[in-house]
Amino acid sequence: MRLVFVILLLVAFSPSREQNLISGGKLRPEQAIMDIRHYTVSLDVNIEKQTIAGMGTVDFIFSQPSNIIVLDLVHLMNVEKVWVNKKPAAFKHDDDLLTITPTATLPAGKVKVEVQYSGKPGVAARPPWDGGFTWTKDSTGNPWVAVTSEGEGGKIFFPCKDHPSDEPNEGADLIVTVPKGLVVAGPGLLQKVTTKKDKSTYHWKTNYTINNYSIIFNIGKFKVVTRQYTSISGKIIPMQFYVLEEHTSHAEHQLEMLEKTVKMDEKYFGEYPWANEKIAICETPHLGMEHQTMNAYGNKFRYTQVGGSDFDWLMHHEFGHEWWGNKITAKDWGHYWIQEGICSFADALYNREYEGEESYLKRMERTARATRNEKPVVLGDSNVTEDDAYHPDIYGKGAFFMHTLRYVLGDDVFFPTLKKFATSPQYTYDNQVTTTDVEKFFSKESGKDLKPLFDFYLRTIQKLEIDIKQLDDSKYHVKILNFDMPLPMEIVTDAGSQKVTLDKKGTTITSKTIPQIDPKVYYLKKIILE
Repeated sequence: MRLVFVILLLVAFSPSREQNLISGGKLRPEQAIMDIRHYTVSLDVNIEKQTIAGMGTVDFIFSQPSNIIVLDLVHLMNVEKVWVNKKPAAFKHDDDLLTITPTATLPAGKVKVEVQYSGKPGVAARPPWDGGFTWTKDSTGNPWVAVTSEGEGGKIFFPCKDHPSDEPNEGADLIVTVPKGLVVAGPGLLQKVTTKKDKSTYHWKTNYTINNYSIIFNIGKFKVVTRQYTSISGKIIPMQFYVLEEHTSHAEHQLEMLEKTVKMDEKYFGEYPWANEKIAICETPHLGMEHQTMNAYGNKFRYTQVGGSDFDWLMHHEFGHEWWGNKITAKDWGHYWIQEGICSFADALYNREYEGEESYLKRMERTARATRNEKPVVLGDSNVTEDDAYHPDIYGKGAFFMHTLRYVLGDDVFFPTLKKFATSPQYTYDNQVTTTDVEKFFSKESGKDLKPLFDFYLRTIQKLEIDIKQLDDSKYHVKILNFDMPLPMEIVTDAGSQKVTLDKKGTTITSKTIPQIDPKVYYLKKIILE
C-alpha cells in the first residue's frame, strides 16, 4: 500500500478539486445492514476536459427491511438519476453521501441501485498517498491517466459502501471508454475491446472479491508484453506488463524479476491468489500501489542488487499485497499492520531467499533501529479511520513483530503456520480478519498462549526491559522486568553462545565478561545494567 519509505512530505491540496475524504471509521447503521455483492462501473473518460460520466451499479443484500439506502460518493460528482430495482428513486447528495429514498420500504433481500452521474473528479495531490486522478502525459506527449484511492476509497469516482469490512463477494465489472488509440488497464480479465469511430471501450471483469480501492483503471499508450507463469500447483497464468510504448525494451527483464518475486511469495504464502485471472503490473506516473491483478508500477526501472541480481523493491513490495491486503484483508483499518507489516516482512524474506539468513538478519536489525514507537501499531479494534491508522510503524514494527514471532516459535512451527493462515478459507477472500484472528490462529497452531506477546508488541509502545545485575566477578543475574511471558533468549558469554528461557524470575549466568543479550536482535529491547 502507500509505501512508508518516502512519506510525510506535506504537499498543498488543489483548492478547486479538494476532496478531504476519509476511509473507514464508524460504520453507519444504514450501511451495516448491507452486504455488497457486486459493483459495475461504466464510464466515459474525457481526457481533454478531465471529466468522467456514466453509470455506477451496486448490487447488495439487505439483512433487514429498510426505507433508505446510503452510499458513499464524493461531492465533486453530479448525480443525475437514481434507480432502485429498476424504479426511479428520490435522492439527496451532500457531504460525500448519496442518500436514496425508494418509493416503498424494501424487504430483506437483494437490491440493485443504479446511479447516473458525471463530474470532474479530484486531482491526486500526492499520489499514491493522497489519492485521486492523475492527468499527465508521457515523454512523447501521449495522455497518461492514473487513479489512486486507498486513503480515500473508491467513492472518489463511483458510488459504493466505503468500509474495509465489506467487499463485493461476486467481484466487479469496470467498463471504461477512452479516445481511440489509448489502452485501459484494469482488474481481472479483459472481456472485450469495442471501437466505434474515435473511441474505444475496455471491459474488465473480476469474479473475485476485491477491495474497492483496487477497482481502478489506468490509461496510456501502453504496449502489453506477456509471458506465461506456472504456479506452485502447476497452473498456467498469464503474466503481463502494461508498459508505456517508449519503455517496451524494459518489459522482459521486469517480468523476469516479477517471476522471482511470485515464486518467493508462493513458497511462503501459497499459490498466487488470483490464479484464474492474471498476474500483471501497469506503468504509472506515481510510485506504485497494490491494485489487485494489476499492480501499479512507477519505480522507473531503478534497481538495486540482491544476491547478485537486479531487484526492484517497489514492485516486490506492492506485489506482496496480492496476499497481504488483497487476499487477506483487515476488517478495520485499526488492523492495518496485518497488510503492511506482514507484507514488509515478506520484503525481508526476499533477502533471506536470495542472499541468505545473515542478509535477512541485517535487514531486520536496521528495521529495529528505525522503529519509532510513537504510538501503538493497533490503535483500536474497530471504527478506526485510514488516516489515523496509517503511520510508519505499521510497516517496520509490524514486520519486526513477525521476525520476533518467528524466533519465539521456531521455523518448524512459524513458517507452516504462516502459510496455513494465508491459505485458510476462514481468513481469506470473502472473510476479513483482525489482530485477534491472527493471534488465536498462531496460538492454536503453536500450542502457546501468544496473546501477551501480540498485545505487548502491537498494542503498546513498550520495549522489553532486560535487567543484568552483576552478582560477583563472574556471575550475573539476567531477567525481564516488564513482560510476564517466558521468552527464548540468546545470551553470549566468554564461553560462547547459549539459548535460555528468560522471564521475570530470571536466570544466573556465569561469565568473565558482561553477557550480551539477544545479539542478533530478535527483540525490541532496552538493556539495564546494574
